Amino acid sequence: MGEMEESPYVVVIGAAGIDSKGRSDVPLTIGTSTPGLVRVSVGGTARNVADNLSRLGVDTILLSAVGDDESGKQVVDSAAEVGIDTDYIIVSNQHHTSAYIALLDEHGNLVMSVDDMKILEAITPQVIENERELLEEASLIVIDSNLTEETIEAIFKLAHRYNVRVCADPASAGLARKLIPYLSQIYMVTPNLAEARVLADCPISDEQEAIAAARRLVNAGTDIAVITLAEEGVVYATADASGHIPAMGTHVIDSTGASDALTATVVFGLLNDVPIDEAVRLGASAAALTLSCSDTVCVDLSLELLYEHLVI
Repeated sequence: MGEMEESPYVVVIGAAGIDSKGRSDVPLTIGTSTPGLVRVSVGGTARNVADNLSRLGVDTILLSAVGDDESGKQVVDSAAEVGIDTDYIIVSNQHHTSAYIALLDEHGNLVMSVDDMKILEAITPQVIENERELLEEASLIVIDSNLTEETIEAIFKLAHRYNVRVCADPASAGLARKLIPYLSQIYMVTPNLAEARVLADCPISDEQEAIAAARRLVNAGTDIAVITLAEEGVVYATADASGHIPAMGTHVIDSTGASDALTATVVFGLLNDVPIDEAVRLGASAAALTLSCSDTVCVDLSLELLYEHLVI
């Protein structure tokens, strides 16, 4: 894919840190230790999205904050290795690099997690204002809800001023509410089931209700709503269409990072004028590939691989 003439890069703003994940071999028992597999890797919603975008050949700039510590160095080095522009990552000594710890059951599904993202307070509205030229020239901005409410507001103000589209990944159900005031300004939102319940403010227990929730988000002014349903696949809605893309019969190893892969892939599709239904199919394919990878980002992700796994 060649660079787009007018503005070839995407700016991704939000969390970058270290993920520690434990997947149990047997059903989890509260209050005691369970044998399983523990992995530590780089993570953070924005970083994961940037990583996937970069692997798909998109020029990607990551605007994030890390601590002045070993973890921070690891995050920056690994991002640079994948080809992400790391010049806008703030190194702060106010807090340590963000960390996320997750517990997965024997099926690879998330049971509970704790995130420590205080360092993202270093991405202030002033930082956004200072980087306004960077944002003005971006072909798209992608944010996650780990950012402070003030910073999210500053991003939407700038995006509105410069007419730049913003895609948002809610990052967690607890953080999703920060996006509610901006639904009418969001170009694309990519929640999972728990996050979609918060954003659309309605119960979702089956595929039809998920499509209805996606339509509610579009009625609220979002151009594209894509809801990931783990092993049930993906539903989406736009002003013109809505649908459900079933998941491939994927063996779920690790569900973290799947929606980040979907976000990145649909963004890739939109940048390259892929019709929305096909872009979402590619995204579903990326999510499925990521579900079956033990890493938060599938390291062999490529466009060829996505088309090979496309659900027709």
